Amino acid sequence: MRVIGTAGHVDHGKSTLVAALTGTHPDRLKEEQEREMTIDLGFGWVTLPAGETIGIIDVPGHRDFIENMLAGVGGVDAALFVIAADEGVMPQTREHLAILDLLNIDAGVGALTKVDLVAGDREWIEMVSSEIHDVLSGTVLAEAPIIPVSARTGEGIPELLKEIEKCLAGRAERPDLGRPRLPIDRVFTMPGFGTVVTGTLLDGEFSIGEEVKIYPTEFRGRIRGLQTHRKKVDIALPGSRTAINISGVNVENIQRGHVVAHPGKYQPTRLIDASFRLLKDISGNLRHNSEVKFFTGSSEVLARLRLLGVDELEKGNSGWLQIDLKEPVIAVRGDRFILRRPSPAETLGGGVIVDPHPSGRHKRFDPDIIRRLESLQQGTPGDILTQVMVSVGIAPFREIAGKSGLPQSQIREGIEDLQHSGVIERLEDGNLSSESDVLVCTTHHWKRETLRLVSELTTYHQLYPLRRGIPKEELKSRLKISARYLNTQLNRWVKDGIIIDLGTHVALSGFSVRFTEAQKELAKTLLSRFSQNPFEPPSVKDCQAEIGTELYQALLDQGELIQVSSEVVFRKSDYSTMLKLLEQHFQMHDTIAVAEFRDLLKSSRRYILAFLEHLDGIGLTMRDGDVRRMRKAGKNKNSQVGGNNG
Repeated sequence: MRVIGTAGHVDHGKSTLVAALTGTHPDRLKEEQEREMTIDLGFGWVTLPAGETIGIIDVPGHRDFIENMLAGVGGVDAALFVIAADEGVMPQTREHLAILDLLNIDAGVGALTKVDLVAGDREWIEMVSSEIHDVLSGTVLAEAPIIPVSARTGEGIPELLKEIEKCLAGRAERPDLGRPRLPIDRVFTMPGFGTVVTGTLLDGEFSIGEEVKIYPTEFRGRIRGLQTHRKKVDIALPGSRTAINISGVNVENIQRGHVVAHPGKYQPTRLIDASFRLLKDISGNLRHNSEVKFFTGSSEVLARLRLLGVDELEKGNSGWLQIDLKEPVIAVRGDRFILRRPSPAETLGGGVIVDPHPSGRHKRFDPDIIRRLESLQQGTPGDILTQVMVSVGIAPFREIAGKSGLPQSQIREGIEDLQHSGVIERLEDGNLSSESDVLVCTTHHWKRETLRLVSELTTYHQLYPLRRGIPKEELKSRLKISARYLNTQLNRWVKDGIIIDLGTHVALSGFSVRFTEAQKELAKTLLSRFSQNPFEPPSVKDCQAEIGTELYQALLDQGELIQVSSEVVFRKSDYSTMLKLLEQHFQMHDTIAVAEFRDLLKSSRRYILAFLEHLDGIGLTMRDGDVRRMRKAGKNKNSQVGGNNG
């Protein structure tokens, strides 16, 4: 499913030629027909001599509508470069050629139109053809054949179709990367069908019935119908002109520049790293912080430029940019883009997106940043995956694969490179693939994360030497990571022997609470008070007041004390005695009342009630009216007696 696009100066006969090729005039707007000038994108289809049907996008040639031209030319397989024989090369001829060159549309055919107006003047035609070859020299269309044609008489039309077929025959099929996206170039409503969008489908297939999202909005719908080259299809293939009938989304919520894709496959961005070439035939150099219009796919967004490595880019030179967009777009590594100056309007140049999701605003004169961008642009699949991991830190491998922009075959090659070189750190079990959810990062990043963890825990242990470790929730907050990422990383650190897992807390391996002599004496004195009246011990508040909350919590952590409520705490030995007496009672009786247990221990209701409610809470006993019963084996909520230590 191939698509070609016209290019060339206004009034050089692009639309008339398309009508001669397809049988349908592409100018659909009333204003276009009245003015006899193309204003917006037009579309047609033609069957080549060997039987293949291709789509044609007709673009406006007038300088006032160059931005409409940019919305359609980005997704074409080849260019139909049109020059009128009676006028030759004109300003928009050169500007359109520069755009084709910047977008690397490196296949095409030249059509020397209106030859009927210079009929018989072979010398003139040869001169114009020579001029065209000179203009094409050094560009992506340097080898393009030039075919003299007349849309009025039909001269040269069969030869032109044969050359288009020959040109497309050498083009590889558009890759299926499993993540289809359709940059929308037209949106309208059809009676009885509803919302319809059109564009050139990239990077994957769409099928009827699939859920889709309109990026960068949050609107979702479902594919109700598909057409490719005017034919209804169940599956639209990458590279084809595609019309999608979407249910569930109103036409008012969609505009040119939006992208149709599967939910969760793409992430809008407002910051882009890119390589850039500034045209030599423009009005002036490009300065840092310039405001520009940014074009990629079918989108057009105002942006502010950050030049990297220089304060000013001279005409004809290339450099690195960080593009700060005023509105979000969908972009993929490897996508081409064009920049234009808003006023006075002119095409400045274009380039390639190397990182659509940089981690933040770069230091402009950091050589490490430049080296990283060069690696992203020129490196092997393994280099590219590595640089994406450097940018995002820890992430599911499918996210790394998606942001790399690499096809499946190169992702597999890159995985082999990474594993062979030891660059990648896999934090979970599972095979790596473009759909894998396994968390990964670079080995360097993992070492840095481990050092950060050790630093956090070392500081915590120094500040709180009496605490058994840091609560996991607090560590999650300090490390600023999600629960899933934290749990995965903790499991790995436990496996590597860096930390010990204490349930709700973690500590560095080798750490243990050690009391000073003074603290040992305080603890001994407090515990001796418990022996004076073990079943009516000091309250939690009294204990904390006597030895301090930190030392008190340490005694809980070490199991010397067991807190059964916010007010009541027992020594471990006394708690065990109470539990043993209760078990002995249940060996002869089915129930026990609070008063019975109180009298058995010669204690008071306050302590006994707190103890029994604690046993209810851990699932050892259950309340039945005014008495307690022992729960049957296997139904305990918590087999760890004394598990609630405050």
